[in-house]
Amino acid sequence: MKKLILVLTIVLFITGVSFGQFALGIRVGYNASKLTTNLDSIKSSFNSGGHVGVWTHIGKRLYFAPELLYTFSGGVFTSEGNAAVSQWKQRITVGSMDVPLLLGFKIIHSSIFTWRVEAGPEASFVINSKVKDLGTVTGPITSSDINKANWYILAGTGINVLFLSLDIRYQYGLNQMITSAQNLSFDAKNSLLIVSLGWKILDRK
Repeated sequence: MKKLILVLTIVLFITGVSFGQFALGIRVGYNASKLTTNLDSIKSSFNSGGHVGVWTHIGKRLYFAPELLYTFSGGVFTSEGNAAVSQWKQRITVGSMDVPLLLGFKIIHSSIFTWRVEAGPEASFVINSKVKDLGTVTGPITSSDINKANWYILAGTGINVLFLSLDIRYQYGLNQMITSAQNLSFDAKNSLLIVSLGWKILDRK
């Protein structure tokens, strides 16, 4: 995992140097995530998290935007059984190293203000996870039930004002983060609403 992240980081910088226009910055923000399941007997709700990392823009009006982010996400599952003894509630928290590979287009572009749209796939690698029981009954999910490698598709829009940027994105899971737990088939996918604030630290034109 560490070697893969190092290789990806080196590729970002080498690729950027190879192109005529290259911007680099840092990003921090908030994300609301929700793990959804196909089980009618289990209710899912949002979980607050955050992210921090680096972003790059390679190109001019049409650009390639690979990023490297550390993200906290997850969700809350609650059983809706009638018997009190069978009711449980669990919070799942996941820390992952995410690599979005986005294609962007600048709809409005000037030295002061830019409005852009972006979309693309993301590879996500879980590096730590925690499952916490919020009630007196132990739930069925454990950390070992969480898939370590996941894929997403994401899209969003953003604005740049001088060296600052603001982005809003929606990220949808393509695979099951939790396939099953004990004798339950969860088929749980993760989705996130993401708001980020960025700072440009390098701009080579």
